[in-house]
Parts: sequence; structure tokens; C-alpha cells
Amino acid sequence: MHSWLKAAALGLALATALGTGANAQLLISGNDEKQTWDEAGKPIFLPAGKDTVSIIDIKDPTKPRIVANLPLKNSVTGPPVNVAISPDQSVALVADSLQMVQDNGAWKPQPDNKVYVIDLKASPPKQAATLELGKQPSGLAFNKAGNLALVTNRADGTLSVLSVSGSEVKVVDTVTIGTPADQLSAVAITPDGKRALVTKFAAHKVALLDIDGQKVTYTKYDMNTGLWPYNVKITSDGKLGLAGNNGGAGSSDGQIDTVAVIDLDAKPRPRVIDQVVVGDGPEGLAVSPVGGWAASVILNGSNAGKDVQFPHGRSYVSLLKIEGNKVRRVSTVGVGNLAEGVAFSPDGKYLYVGNYMDRDMTILELSGNRLKRVGTLKLPGQPASLRGNSQ
Repeated sequence: MHSWLKAAALGLALATALGTGANAQLLISGNDEKQTWDEAGKPIFLPAGKDTVSIIDIKDPTKPRIVANLPLKNSVTGPPVNVAISPDQSVALVADSLQMVQDNGAWKPQPDNKVYVIDLKASPPKQAATLELGKQPSGLAFNKAGNLALVTNRADGTLSVLSVSGSEVKVVDTVTIGTPADQLSAVAITPDGKRALVTKFAAHKVALLDIDGQKVTYTKYDMNTGLWPYNVKITSDGKLGLAGNNGGAGSSDGQIDTVAVIDLDAKPRPRVIDQVVVGDGPEGLAVSPVGGWAASVILNGSNAGKDVQFPHGRSYVSLLKIEGNKVRRVSTVGVGNLAEGVAFSPDGKYLYVGNYMDRDMTILELSGNRLKRVGTLKLPGQPASLRGNSQ
């Protein structure tokens, strides 16, 4: 039996024995086995068939356990928010952004169009449905009520609107927000469910949307947030948006990058009020569900070649403190190699970071203005994305 199938079988056995349970606190990790990098920093593409999605129980925050490993395709190409768990932990979504095809004997990625629905109430959790959306579905977000989800389709300039009822998920609308060249990468919904922010990665902008029930409208208002905004989050009080400006087309380049701070209460409409220096190549981004903190995961050239002409090393996390509409970096902590996804625990006391090249997850505890390492969890593959139900 292939190792990835053994991992999936083990995860399913654990889930059968333990169940996710009503009191579980869950994370979801998308593990991509189709792409890696060589010592020169050149991407290597491999055939599909070994990807997994891990469902992780963090009820014991320093000793998380994998309760299921499902053999579902996902991708490191795109922001590490292409998986999501509904607020009530009844359902999870996984974007299948890319498929591998052969070209002159080599593998290369092409846009796919699927989102997988996972029934988390089943014992063990199981795939419940496959949806077909636009080209290259990427960033995902649930509203706080859990009855609506939005998906950015990066290769065609649209946003898919999904209705959610338990594990029953349906596509109800497709909204054009830009062009394929804009590369819509991530989406975040305000806590009251009335507005959303969408990053236009290649246009260097963040778009504002209005939401009324299942009706989502592009306001035609875009904010210039910085170079290559890849990821976006909204604070738990709904007052600020944070957009991680990658600074390059999906990689570190030796230049220091920022997180843009968006005042969502500004009149007559939201606007960028600050830029916070975080490091070279921010990709993962999370806000505390209890407020006061955010975390930006910095690539730091961790997938670059050994001989690149700029300082680089392993990834790290920049901890951001939020006080009113002021955001500042207060500390950093090193994590693993090519860190991508990041998620807070529901109480905001712990942070989890997926390390792609190390095939594991770092556990950090928030202590004062610092994060300290308190544990590690091995994963069955390369963690490309990571989310919790409160993110």
C-alpha cells in the first residue's frame, strides 16, 4: 500500500475510534504532494495522486491529534487559505486549484475548477460532494452565520457564492469582480456578514463587496493596498482589514514587504490608513478570534536557491499587536522551512503554523508580546494551507 494511503487509512481509523466529537476544536490542513523545490530554488512538479487533507483536533492545544486524513487534491499555488471550516464545524471546504498534466514528458500545472465538501459530522469525516466553480478556485471564506461561503476563482476574475446548510453546499451565483489578469486570490467577510474584501493580487488592489443575504455585489471600489496583496483578513470586531502585500509574484525577492491596514469604518468608504513592515514574502495571515492580535507568516526566501543574492533563511512569524486602529509588529519567532498556513486557537492563546518543506506543524503559545514554541505535529504530507473554524 502506498504511504499516503496508509496515512489516510490510519487517520480514518483514528477518527472511527475517537470521533471529532461535539467538544472538538478543529483545524484543517491541505497537504500538497505535487510540488516541491530543488536546491537551486527551481520548482519541481510531480504527478497527482498523493495529496491529503488532514482534520486535526486541538482541544488539547499543545497535543493536537489528527482525526482523519482524506485523499483529496489541493495546492500550494495560491494563498494558504484555500481550505476552510464552517463556524459550527459541520462542514469543510477544500479548493482544488490546479491539476497536473503532461507536456513533452514533464508535468506542469493547469487550472482546475473544483471545490470538495467534507462532512465533519460524519464519523469518520468524509467527502460529501464535489462542486464545479470557476477556473482555479483559491481563497475561501465562510460568513459568521455559517450559511454562506465565498470562493475566489483566480484564473477567471470571478467570485463563486455558495449557500451552506449543514453539509449541503450549493453554488448560487457567480460574480465578476475583475479580469483573469487581476488574479483574485483571497476573500474575507466582515463579522456582520454585510461586506467582504477580495484581493486582486496582480492588480495590487483590494476590492470591496456588499452582501445582502445570498446577494453579493461588487461595489466597483478598489483600494490600492500595496504590491501583490496575496491574503486578506478582517479583525474580530470588524473595524480593520489586513492585507498581506507579498511584494513579488508569489515569492521572496530580498525586499521588505508590508501588511496594509484598512479602516473599514472610514467615511464615506473604507481606506488604507497604514502599512506595517513584516518581512520578505508574507503569505500566511491570521487574526485572533478574540481580538488584539494578528500573525503574518514570512517566507524569508526559504524556498530560494542556496546561492541567491539576498539574505534568506527559514521562515518566521511576525506577531502584530492591534490597539484600536493602530497595528504594530512587536516580535518575531522562527518556525520551519517554507511556512505557509497559520491559524489561532479559538481562545487566541495558541498559534499553529504549517511548515511545507518540513512536513509538520509548529505550535506556538502567545505569552505577553511574544510567541514561544511549545510543540510540533508531524503531518502526512506538505502542509500548503491551514485554517480553523474561527478564522
